[in-house]
Amino acid sequence: MPNNTIPNHLVNEKSPYLLQHAYNPVDWYPWCDEAFRKAREEDKPIFMSIGYSTCHWCHVMAHESFEDHQVAEILNKDFISIKVDKEERPDIDSIYMSVCQAFTGSGGWPTSIFMTAEQKPFFAGTYFPKESNYGMIGFIDLLHTILENWKVNRQQLINSSEEIVKRLNASARGKGKPDSQLIEQAVGLFERSFDKNYGGFGRAPKFPTPHNLLFLMNYYQLTENRTAMTMVEKTLIQMYKGGIFDHIGYGFSRYSTDDYFLVPHFEKMLYDNALLMMSYTRAFDLTEKTIYKEIAAKTADYILREMTSEEGGFYCAQDADSEGIEGKYYVFEHDETVKLLGKTVGKAFNEFYGITKEGNFEGKNILNRLNNPELDDRFNEYIPQLYQYRKSRMQLHLDDKILTSWNSLMIAAFAMMFHVFNEPKYLEAAKTADNFITKNLMENNTLFVSFREGARSSKGFLDDYAFYIFALIQLYEATLDNSYLHRAVNICHKTLKDFHDKETGGFYLYGRENQQLIIIPKETYDGAIPSGNSVMAYNLVKLANITKDTIFTEEAKNQLEFMSSPAKEYPAGYSFFLMALSMYLNPAEDIVCVLKDKSDLDKLKGKTGLNTNVRILEKPTDEYKLINEKTTFYVCKNHSCLPPTNNILEVLQ
Repeated sequence: MPNNTIPNHLVNEKSPYLLQHAYNPVDWYPWCDEAFRKAREEDKPIFMSIGYSTCHWCHVMAHESFEDHQVAEILNKDFISIKVDKEERPDIDSIYMSVCQAFTGSGGWPTSIFMTAEQKPFFAGTYFPKESNYGMIGFIDLLHTILENWKVNRQQLINSSEEIVKRLNASARGKGKPDSQLIEQAVGLFERSFDKNYGGFGRAPKFPTPHNLLFLMNYYQLTENRTAMTMVEKTLIQMYKGGIFDHIGYGFSRYSTDDYFLVPHFEKMLYDNALLMMSYTRAFDLTEKTIYKEIAAKTADYILREMTSEEGGFYCAQDADSEGIEGKYYVFEHDETVKLLGKTVGKAFNEFYGITKEGNFEGKNILNRLNNPELDDRFNEYIPQLYQYRKSRMQLHLDDKILTSWNSLMIAAFAMMFHVFNEPKYLEAAKTADNFITKNLMENNTLFVSFREGARSSKGFLDDYAFYIFALIQLYEATLDNSYLHRAVNICHKTLKDFHDKETGGFYLYGRENQQLIIIPKETYDGAIPSGNSVMAYNLVKLANITKDTIFTEEAKNQLEFMSSPAKEYPAGYSFFLMALSMYLNPAEDIVCVLKDKSDLDKLKGKTGLNTNVRILEKPTDEYKLINEKTTFYVCKNHSCLPPTNNILEVLQ
């Protein structure tokens, strides 16, 4: 809500997060040359706040401080203030999150940074209340302290900022040996941190981190280690039964605030749901248990209904807050459902979904099935009624930016679902979103970060390229359409050209076409989302396996060596990279299909395993000939090759 009649410098931005602050009394600037020039000319320190539009604590600090005229007066008089959307500028976010972690030992959003006009930080933190309390410094007192030090101890602050920049820039690592010990160590770490009672790993807050589950499923497929699959299945079912899954509108929230997956942090992120769709699809692929297919389908329904634009791109996120209260949109009172469904059905519904008069969240109820052993959908016919009723009560804020990186993950998820379930609507969703990217977020193989209201933002970062290549590979494997493979190859070559560090290995977060900042990060750790370097390891190994291109083979080896060094510190934090390492050490079967008739391709689509390397030749070569003048299949696995055959059933067996 506007709380100032005069807009600040954010008013012409496209980011929903920046626009939320366009009418603050704080004279915000976006990240731009004008802000830094003004700070130099007026000899002022810079206060920078980084967040995103669906962030609960960003809203809290905004309401307490940035909408407050007393705070605004101090900031406007003595500081230059900059607002950054972390989703539009992951490069800025990555650098200053590292700074925050260096100062405080932890990080989060909102990220609060004080720095010089040369972009060098000298103090950092996250959320600050307006007034000091309970041993926590308030934002007003902090501003006075910073200002006093700026006047009296400026050289000390500058020395401190230069030391931090120097330390963070000196983080280059050597290479390590890519061996299976890293994989075994990671599995051991997951076993030790696994919560046998409630699923998940470690204590609250519990994040889904679906790439950890994908890694464990990959390990199970190779080793038939039942413990790995038990951890996965317990976690997948517990998350679904808990309140982290929205039993009315479907889709998953960002994380659980408790050990049970009952009380979520209510915002829903596109990337979480994409990775979870992949996880449940993979679980069905391995177990053929229909419950996993149903959960993946429900999550897909949510994305197609609420998170998809008319042109087919996928939106970023839905907010945790409604009318200023976290979770208000999602919770129900006991009598609400009874009144809506009638006494008999309402009472049974409440028992099934754990709805009580006392409530399980601030006197109200988060629907869940944690104490219900049944996995059926006996009340499915009533869900649309409850969904429409819930929507009529209030609206959720939607961050309708369309991000290339997160869209790519969702394209990959839909492609994988089509591959496994063979339902055309999933392929249609993946292809339409891919068309959206090529039309709005790409120009001559150069990707852009985001699109909103007819405009795209800055040139893409490593995650945009890595995740998009991953999406194209998944589309290729689902359709066996060579055009997707050719595009993946071309964009991979561009990524190697623009982002690759040829001297010490790995890929920089931003490339030669991006704005150059004070630090050039290489992100390797798989946090809530896999790192661009992990995904590039996967892409390079996969493209090497499919195309047999010696460039990809060599670069895959180099990337695995680069990633093996940081992974030794805590292998369980590099699960997506470990999937790439596993593919490298344990190659899946190779199928080369030489087509006599293109229609023969339909017999192969969706029939191969998710990890199988399939190459389609539209005409014979000296190495791969047609046998009996029919479509011919060449199959190699376990370091040996079978005789060529025309019988597709032999191949699939």
